[in-house]
Amino acid sequence: MALRTLITERQRRLGAELKKLRLQAGLSIAEGGKLIGMGAPHLSHIEAGRTAIPTDRLRALANAYGCKNEPYVDALLSLADSSGKGWWSDYKGRLVPSALDLAELESQAQEFRSYESLFIPGLFQTEDYTASIFRADDETNTPDHVDTAVGFRMRRQAILHEERPPEVHAVIHEAALHMRFGGAKVMRKQLLRLIELASLPHVSIQILPFSAEGISTLSTPFFMLTSHGRALETVLLESPGQSSFLHDEPSVAKYHRQFHRLSAAALPPVDVTVAPFAHDSRDSLGLIQHVLYTL
Repeated sequence: MALRTLITERQRRLGAELKKLRLQAGLSIAEGGKLIGMGAPHLSHIEAGRTAIPTDRLRALANAYGCKNEPYVDALLSLADSSGKGWWSDYKGRLVPSALDLAELESQAQEFRSYESLFIPGLFQTEDYTASIFRADDETNTPDHVDTAVGFRMRRQAILHEERPPEVHAVIHEAALHMRFGGAKVMRKQLLRLIELASLPHVSIQILPFSAEGISTLSTPFFMLTSHGRALETVLLESPGQSSFLHDEPSVAKYHRQFHRLSAAALPPVDVTVAPFAHDSRDSLGLIQHVLYTL
């Protein structure tokens, strides 16, 4: 049995979910394997994402574990049945694996929730803004690498304009509006891009002002994805040189609470349908426009 040497996040997630089901059933790995005529070493490799499991055996295993949640089982079957190939496959070997994992996750998602403290979210960035960030990054220090990274991020944004796009809700700290990536001209174009995207019916953008109480400007940025018919949720935490995908229930619940808190403290979402004279209280559009006029 050939084992994988490079495990994708999708493969890792499937194994983790099967291990969670086994533990919830109170079974050892040997007992779990015996339920479907599989040896403990084989099941161990499946749970670690090192090898695949046929969909018929997966369904039998979930049934043996007593899982009656059909949408959840269908999500696991989708993970197992996927080839993992898509437009992101063209970037294999050119970008870090976590970037490809993110694109694959996004392709299956129905909802995105994100918080950014110093940057405009990647899905909302203009090409010039993105390029200025990567040119300043030690990890993308050659023109070819910058072009590849920028092209990949621009390609990710196509999901916002698909026939059935995901619901997107982003909270952006006011600090990100003031950061000068690429100069005043680039930032003006970027802020106008935010307003443009907020006009899409499935995109909601809120600005968290400096004046918000009880919210640290240094709160860790995060990106939440709900996928596979909303049966699975993932939290992405990005830091220089490293990305972490979290999907355990305590972590997911923690970031749900965090997003709710941030959204409640932020200004009302950008609404381009409201006439300027009707803005009788502070809102996200007004703050973006204020920053625009100061550039």
